[in-house]
Amino acid sequence: MKKITFLVLLSALTLSTIAQNKFGHVNAQEILLLMPEYKTMSSTLQMSSTLKQSTLKAMEGEFQAKYSAYENEVSSLDEAIKIDRETELQNLQKRLQEFPQNAQNDLLEQERTLMAPIEEKLLSAITSVAEEGAYTYIFNSQVFYYGSEKNDVSSVVKKKLGL
Repeated sequence: MKKITFLVLLSALTLSTIAQNKFGHVNAQEILLLMPEYKTMSSTLQMSSTLKQSTLKAMEGEFQAKYSAYENEVSSLDEAIKIDRETELQNLQKRLQEFPQNAQNDLLEQERTLMAPIEEKLLSAITSVAEEGAYTYIFNSQVFYYGSEKNDVSSVVKKKLGL
């Protein structure tokens, strides 16, 4: 009997503690997409990607031109020049094969570098809203299937960010 009374009392205390907590949710992805810094980052990454694509096309054109020239001259070349041109073509081909992966890695690193201060700014705004509104927890609404609109603090975070 004492155990049951203790469990009921413990449950009541736990429920009252939970009831005192204030929960909110925010759609961080939606807010992120509205931030001007994110739009600037996206256009910067797009320009970098376009530049890398044009560089790759130029490299492919260079390889094709040198390969065509080599094929046209191969029968008349000295062995030393032939070996030199083949080595040059092999090096160009190796660069062509490595370039897409290196470009992708560069873009990912650039995205991480540019994204860090944007995410920090968003997190700072969410933290500020949580402190000002005395929220115990603010969850990202993208991981929930349902959240009451009265607990949605997205508009407050947007206001905090000037969006």
